[in-house]
Formats: sequence, structure tokens, C-alpha cells
Amino acid sequence: MKVAELEKPGSLRVKSKPLRALGADEVLIKIESCGLCGTDLHIVEGTSRSTPPVVLGHEYAGFVTDPGKNPKGIPEGTHVAVDPNIPCGRCSYCRRGLVHFCTRLRALGVDIDGGMAEYSIVPASQLYAIPHGMTAEESMFIEPVSCAVHGMDRAGIRAGDIVVILGGGTIGLVMLQLVRHGGAAAVILSEPLSHKRKVAADLGASLVIDPAGDTLRQAVMDTSGIGADVVIDCAGTASTARTAIDLARRGGTVLFFGVCPIGETIPLEPNAVYFRELTIVGSYVNPYTFPRAIALLRGGVVRVAPLDVRAYPIEGVHDALASLRDGRALKNMIVPGS
Repeated sequence: MKVAELEKPGSLRVKSKPLRALGADEVLIKIESCGLCGTDLHIVEGTSRSTPPVVLGHEYAGFVTDPGKNPKGIPEGTHVAVDPNIPCGRCSYCRRGLVHFCTRLRALGVDIDGGMAEYSIVPASQLYAIPHGMTAEESMFIEPVSCAVHGMDRAGIRAGDIVVILGGGTIGLVMLQLVRHGGAAAVILSEPLSHKRKVAADLGASLVIDPAGDTLRQAVMDTSGIGADVVIDCAGTASTARTAIDLARRGGTVLFFGVCPIGETIPLEPNAVYFRELTIVGSYVNPYTFPRAIALLRGGVVRVAPLDVRAYPIEGVHDALASLRDGRALKNMIVPGS
């Protein structure tokens, strides 16, 4: 089968690779669609961890072509989404229900061959049936939306809150839709690229700011008088991390959702955190949030059509990654044979 395999950081190669035999409780799926995201860029560039050689792709869906002998009894032909994060189920974190902190956590598309391929072998426990009528784009979005749902849980947004989102890429625009649905009184989104700002405005942002040309802090103060109740950093840079802390009101919450490169640091004054009584939280992957993500997409709460998803064949993976890297595209996906 044809795959996009990371041989080592900086070296992603499209090649042919044989399918191995199914193991116990494993299922073979034919890939329908596989999303590309910032994590894939970081992995290829070597600024995020992985275990090469490995077929990339952790946002994917497909159809069961060989159900194997799995105990869940997933029938052939079932449309399924893949939760890429595989916990051990036995460590202290797993036994506390904190499966995303599993000390032996492995991920499809990061440590184990993933979805940038024609086929993928997946543990049956990682599959979720997709309701009839969901498109390839919506199905591919289940994994990133599941992560955003966990971020919403961590942010603790309440009805009437003033929320700032830094970064209007795919995940920032998903967050925008979730925050609006969650009852925020106003959502201010900051994004340097004009075409992303337009999408944010179309999706209902209360105010869309160009951080290069406008005074973001003044806009927040004009809206709230005291600062934002919640600031969500979806850009994942040192600059936006510092800005997020500056924009939060006393008693406010800062959510670091975007993934900063490993080793990146920012200055932080502990006394300011103490005096302003800030809550600073992170959000890591998607524990138990797949069913909610499916419901949000199926119910139209999160709309993917405005995000202009572009399809590429496996051979086009380098072009797809390049257009994400330079900001030309909002969201790209691999569709084998397209």
C-alpha cells in the first residue's frame, strides 16, 4: 500500500509498504480521509516527539474492511473514526481515569503507523462508529474537535463570559464555534491573516482583531472594562502565550491549547499570578471526548464547510504541509486516490 512515512525528523517520504497481519483485537480499515494539523508539522520538523520510522496521520476515519476476530464485533463496512491515543489501562494514571496521562501512552500516527496511508491497522477499542450521513470532512474532524472539547472543559467557560481566542487557524475557529455555543457574551478573536479573520467573522466572532494593526488589549478593555474572563491561546507561540496572560482579568483563566515547540519558555512573574489570582491551565489530547465531538458535528454545532478543507492524494502530502506551514490553507486532508 502507499503511505507517507516519517523516516526521521526532516525526512517524510511517500513509499510503498506491505500490510502486516492483523493481531489480536485489531481491525483493518480503508482510509477515507486523514487530516493534517500543526502537530504533524512539528513532528516532521522535529519540534514535537514521535517514534520514527512511522506512518504519520492521527486525524482519520475510514471503513472497516477486515474486522478480524475482535470482541467488539465491528462489522465489515462500518464507517468509523479513529481515536489515536492508546493507553495501557494498567498504570496509576489509567486507574485514576486519567488515560491521557498514561505512562505508556502510544499514539497512532506518532508512535504507531497512522492514517496517511491507503489502509490502517487499528485496535478495535480505538474505533467509534460514525452516524450515517456524515461527510469525509466531518468524519476527519472528529479527532480535532474531541481535543477542543477537552479544552473547553479545562477552560471552564460560563454563560456571559468575555472570551479571547488567540489564533484563527482551524482549531481557533473550532474553539470559536464551541465558545459561542457555550454561552459566551462576547468572543474576540485575534489573527494576523486576513482570510482567516474573514472566516472568523462569518462564524460569529463578536470582534476580529489584526494583532499587527490594532490594539488588542484596548479592544478587550473596551469590551469588558477589566480584561477577559478566559483567554485561549490556540497559536502556540511564546508571543501569544505572554499575550494570553496579559489579557486575562484578575481571577481569570488562561488556557494554553496551541502546542509551543518543546523547550520554548516565557518569563512569568509569580507575584503577578498570585496577586491577580490567575488560573493557568493546559489541555492535552482528548480523554473520553469522542462521543461528544461526534454529537457536536452531527448536530451542526461545529460546522466544517466554512473552513474550506482541501483534499490531496498521498503523493501531495508535501504540498499539503507546505500550504499549512505558510498559512495559505486553513485545513488540508489526505484522501487516498484523490
